[in-house]
Amino acid sequence: NEALRKETGILEKIRLYLIKKLLPHLEDRRKYHQEFASSTSFHGVHNIVQTQSKTRKVLWLLVVAGCLAIVIWQIYSRFIYYFSWPTTTTVVVQYVENVKFPAVTFCNLNRFQAHAVNNLRIIFLIWNIVSGVLQKFSMEDKYSQELNDFLLGNQKFSIKEFTRKNGFYLNSSTLLECDFFGKPCYPQDFEHVFTEYGNCFTFNYNDLPARRVSLSGRGLHLLFDVQQEKFTDEPALGYTDAGITFVIHSPKELPRFDGLGLLTPVGMHAQVSIRQLKSIIQEYPWGECKPDIKLQYHKIYSINGCLQECKARYIQDWCGCLPFILPGNGTECDLLKFYNCVYPAVYDIEIKGLCTVGTHNSTCPAPCEETDYPTTITYSSFGGEKAIKYFSAKLKKSPEYVRQNLVRIDIKYHDLSYKITQQQKALTISELLADVGGQLGLFCGASMITIIELLEYIFTNFCWICIFLLLKAPEMPQWNNPSQNQPTHKEKKKGIQEC
Repeated sequence: NEALRKETGILEKIRLYLIKKLLPHLEDRRKYHQEFASSTSFHGVHNIVQTQSKTRKVLWLLVVAGCLAIVIWQIYSRFIYYFSWPTTTTVVVQYVENVKFPAVTFCNLNRFQAHAVNNLRIIFLIWNIVSGVLQKFSMEDKYSQELNDFLLGNQKFSIKEFTRKNGFYLNSSTLLECDFFGKPCYPQDFEHVFTEYGNCFTFNYNDLPARRVSLSGRGLHLLFDVQQEKFTDEPALGYTDAGITFVIHSPKELPRFDGLGLLTPVGMHAQVSIRQLKSIIQEYPWGECKPDIKLQYHKIYSINGCLQECKARYIQDWCGCLPFILPGNGTECDLLKFYNCVYPAVYDIEIKGLCTVGTHNSTCPAPCEETDYPTTITYSSFGGEKAIKYFSAKLKKSPEYVRQNLVRIDIKYHDLSYKITQQQKALTISELLADVGGQLGLFCGASMITIIELLEYIFTNFCWICIFLLLKAPEMPQWNNPSQNQPTHKEKKKGIQEC
């Protein structure tokens, strides 16, 4: 009983405190509502309260309600537009005094020397399996038994070393002329790289030293001798062309041919005019790029470099070795591993889509910044009669040899400018807030201060409602012992006797 009385006393004190301190009288609450309506910076509300005419009250109520509805609709539409992640694309052409020259990778369409091995067909098949990690390749079943016999009998054969020694090479006999912006260049200025064409050589590799052009119409001038009598591809396997193929790319990116290379056949003079195009893509969800993605073996991110590293990881996990044509530091795969494991692994990667490209959630999303070099190429026959005689006497070769082996290539900038295609956010956070603030100010005369006033008003009324509900809540029933609530047998008997 003592505990019950204490509990009742505490509850009573709380009720009294809530009534006296936190819950104003009805008149005070009405006065608070009146003052808020008269003083708030939310325009139009005070006209509803202070106007004595009922007609004007109704008109002002309709005006305020209509403006509020328009504001809500406008703000809702702006938020819907913002969360659709819209973008705009701007194109800017920037003219400069000088522009960086790109990297150019050259390959001979004739991959191997004819005298290097008796059975060139086997070498081509092996190289196609090796380069299949860079491009799709399917081998016909009729060659499988012949290839198996060669691999079993030549287990220590290294296609990497064979290609390096007996493939296309760059020296004074194959590079007859080289000139960059009026200064001579040499085979030592080219960096060796393996591609699906075998031995290839890159000019301006890794942008060191950075070469610049300060005059349009001049650039890289080259004259190649493809030496068809030494480097002969197998026509039965589809290799029927002779000449130089090349690709223009960023100095810090790997060359990517895969059907994208430019081709100059023998006996032709190619004049290549290039432009520089920079593309800037927004990160997700506005665009498809990931700004934080990095590559392990490449300085800058590119889809081609990412794909190579992705394939290298899967092949190393499955086969326990790494193809020399892919980046990495793993153990080099021998020919049996290439045939029995690497080739099927590349097929599985393609079929299962383990290395995907393009979207933000793919293995290799689009780069946030990319530099391309769109080209315009024109051809003419190489040399007139006097030029043919001049090179025939200089090389001590016949005029027919000059026509069937020499390739001239000129690569130059169209003009000293670069184009920037930039993807931008169509609506930023600050612009969204400005739009919302403009709509509130235009239709309701509201500002951030008004919003704080409304929040304060709503919070105050919410507290009053909570206190009112607490005061009106029914008391919990008291469950006491029978000895405390009911009379005992003796008490009943005494009562009866008294009666």
